[in-house]
Amino acid sequence: MTADFDQFRALHRPGAPLLLPNAWDFASAAAFVDAGFPAVGTTSLGVAAAAGLPDAAGLARAETYALARRLGRLDCLVTIDIEAGFSAQPADVARLAYDLAATGAVGVNIEDGRPDGTLAPAGTQVELIRAIKQRVPHLFVNARTDTHWLNPSAPDLADTIQRLLEYRDAGADGVFVPGIADPADIRAVVNGVDAPLNVLFLPGRQTVTSLADLGVARISTGSWPFRVALSRAVAAVVAVATGRTDDRTEDVLTYRDVLTLTS
Repeated sequence: MTADFDQFRALHRPGAPLLLPNAWDFASAAAFVDAGFPAVGTTSLGVAAAAGLPDAAGLARAETYALARRLGRLDCLVTIDIEAGFSAQPADVARLAYDLAATGAVGVNIEDGRPDGTLAPAGTQVELIRAIKQRVPHLFVNARTDTHWLNPSAPDLADTIQRLLEYRDAGADGVFVPGIADPADIRAVVNGVDAPLNVLFLPGRQTVTSLADLGVARISTGSWPFRVALSRAVAAVVAVATGRTDDRTEDVLTYRDVLTLTS
């Protein structure tokens, strides 16, 4: 088991980043593994939305754990998005991390954004991170700050770096800044924080190569694959309803393909 944690940690290489597809159920994760990805994360939006729940509201704890147990069947490294920890109590968050590690998960992603659109005090988040690392030392904790996500028009880069430094000092193995886009800001975080930087891929604005050149160590696809899947599913059915021809059928998995993925 320790070898799995070490293997996952080794995939975070500045300049040669881990591209992490984010799954919302067993089938999507299995499809990513079948495509050759060595590690898969979960998307909190996809997991919550698939259960009819809002994202980032702390309501999908049971669904998140149930999915982690199912993903334990897969031959890949799995990291789980636990939103803000599904509790304000460090002991509860640490217990969840322990239970997730017991399913075979090698990492968790925990954010400092809160359902009301505010940021948790850095000290509060430090307590959660420290509790996780004390309970499950080998678990890769990806500490996310929502400084850019919640305030995209005027993010406070100094606050971003300060929070990440505190999270790293609390034991975080990696740091995550979703929404960060400006190359100068990304490079400033890479240079200012001695921890692997994870960014959220922004389609049409970034490439894996451009992010690698900035020193990024991990690129998450977030909810993008889930939203693409929903959009394409609706478009396919609308095409049937309107009599239009959908020319994009050659890459669609067959019924037997899916059976093979999930067996």
